[in-house]
Amino acid sequence: MSQQAISVEALGKRYSLQHRTPRPRYVALRDVVADAVRSPLRWLSNAVSSDEVEEFWALRDVTFDVREGEVLGIIGRNGAGKSTLLKILSRITGPTEGRIAMSGTAASLLEVGTGFHPELTGRDNIYLNGSILGMTRAEITRKFDEIVAFAGTERFLDTPVKRYSSGMYVRLAFAVAAHLEPEILIVDEVLAVGDSEFQQKCLGKMGEVAGSGRTVLFVSHQLATVENLCRSGLLLDRGRVKATGPIRDVLSAYASTVSEGASHSFADRPDRKGNGTLRFVEARLLDANAVESRAFVCGVTGTFELRLQNTTGKALRAVHVSVGVNNALGQRVVSWSTTYVGGDLPSVPVGEFVVRIRLPRIALIPGLYHYNLFARAGGEIADWLRPGGTFDVEPADFYGSGQLPGPGDATFLAEHTIELAESR
Repeated sequence: MSQQAISVEALGKRYSLQHRTPRPRYVALRDVVADAVRSPLRWLSNAVSSDEVEEFWALRDVTFDVREGEVLGIIGRNGAGKSTLLKILSRITGPTEGRIAMSGTAASLLEVGTGFHPELTGRDNIYLNGSILGMTRAEITRKFDEIVAFAGTERFLDTPVKRYSSGMYVRLAFAVAAHLEPEILIVDEVLAVGDSEFQQKCLGKMGEVAGSGRTVLFVSHQLATVENLCRSGLLLDRGRVKATGPIRDVLSAYASTVSEGASHSFADRPDRKGNGTLRFVEARLLDANAVESRAFVCGVTGTFELRLQNTTGKALRAVHVSVGVNNALGQRVVSWSTTYVGGDLPSVPVGEFVVRIRLPRIALIPGLYHYNLFARAGGEIADWLRPGGTFDVEPADFYGSGQLPGPGDATFLAEHTIELAESR
């Protein structure tokens, strides 16, 4: 009977997200002095700090076991906590709470190319990167020819890798990492590298590893690949385990999860700020055909629709509405605001009304995003929800090249061209 290779119990990872309170664009000196006289303690508190810290749990109460020789597919929407889990298992970052027990040596393929030195040749980097990944020099020498043949970079072995194309660089990096022979292999979405021919080689290599009796944890958005390589699965949703078991059952659970709409209702939110003259009621994502969607798609038209309620019984004038969008780490990526596109709304009716933010071409990189909602009427804060909700951006061929930057390479997508010009 096989033994436990990995045991994870009540695992949690918490991050602290700092939010800076927006300040009015203009405050008269007489108002500052008056506030200090009327309420000196509150004025001093505001002057010292206007930042708030929010706790964000990337993982919470995650418990599962993996037996020796098992190939476990970990799936979930963007931002579900998959990469965070693998980084904890790889000891790149530590957990906030919980316990992990691992039996046997482990190696990770999380970011191919980590440890490559641009000034060194391909030959030197094979030895350098192999050593960083835990291989001995004798082991690298024994596998050297196999690594080079797999990468297809024989002609450029003695060329500094800074002169490699991005495809050559990634192929060599994956080839080194793929020839590790640990008892536990942890793989995070590294098969989407290079051209289609090389991707098939990567899949073949992973199939070989999966069939060798080694324990494998495999994260991918390519569900067909997950089904082919894995016998069991783990579904993460918003940092928690939503399903475990045979891979087909877990894939079915995932399909039902992603079919859920991305609308958010705010009618019963008790943590809102503002005087209540305006209240956010609902937010929805709409696709290019104005049909409700669970996610935006990069490079495709989308609409962020907000439904608000005017509670005053009369039309309100000079209404400001804005949405602040943060990435999964809490960093502000973009703001959509009436201020930037023509100024405040001149008048809004009594009761409920709809504001649509039209986005001609979604330029956010794929991932999970958090948004805050802010409304002001008559110069006073009417409603402020922080956080408001989340939405996903799904990958698509934005540039028409089949390539997209990763989260560490960009925060948004920008149209551009590159050409060779004659020197002057």
